[in-house]
Amino acid sequence: MSEPIIEPETERLEMAAARRGMFSRGSLRRWVRLGALLAALMIALPVALTILYLPPVVRPISTLMIKDVVTLQGYDRQWVPLDDIAPVMAHSVIMSEDGQFCAHRGVDLGELRGVISDALDGESTRGASTIPMQTVKNLYLWNGRSFLRKALELPLAIYFDALMPKRRIMEIYLNIAEWGPNIYGVEAASQHYFGKPASQLSRRQAALLAVTLPNPAARNPAKPGPGLRRLASVIERRATKAGAYVQCLN
Repeated sequence: MSEPIIEPETERLEMAAARRGMFSRGSLRRWVRLGALLAALMIALPVALTILYLPPVVRPISTLMIKDVVTLQGYDRQWVPLDDIAPVMAHSVIMSEDGQFCAHRGVDLGELRGVISDALDGESTRGASTIPMQTVKNLYLWNGRSFLRKALELPLAIYFDALMPKRRIMEIYLNIAEWGPNIYGVEAASQHYFGKPASQLSRRQAALLAVTLPNPAARNPAKPGPGLRRLASVIERRATKAGAYVQCLN
């Protein structure tokens, strides 16, 4: 039998299709390798930086601060050691944000189980972020609610808490937390809103700053509305009776 005659145009189209297939497979492999590399970096960078941030002389910055620099907005942050912050400030933040801060190991499992239960029941979920979780989010991740970010946040918080003393975690958190547009850290916030250093904050001022943290874009501790004043009064009372809840900072 004679070989079938393949027209030149048909042969050219077949070769082009074969090349496209090879190109697609090669592109897919490159994207997979790139994704794997990015995932490895997202894991390796926080692991390495956490070790770097252990010494008190190191002054970490947050991803939001980096964004403000990249977008040429700049930011106000004045680092102060925990010993130069009024103790009532840390106590107020614990009683407002993470009552089990001294007891858990990065993640409050009781709160987390409650959130999962609410989600499975179709109910609106409450926040269950601990101070270590918020700290690693500020240091290594991004704002906005997503399952991916939370999935990264949980193991990072456990690792961060395992390596860092509680006092150092609190010191970093109070120096990178956002307290308003381009305002980071308790010293800058205290100076901006009350015209005094963080070491001189009163119980009321500390409580107002603490209840501002969940929504610093919308809450102004220097001009609190009725709702914010009520929240601050609750936190002020709790902070004065914090006792064992803050013993890890002593």
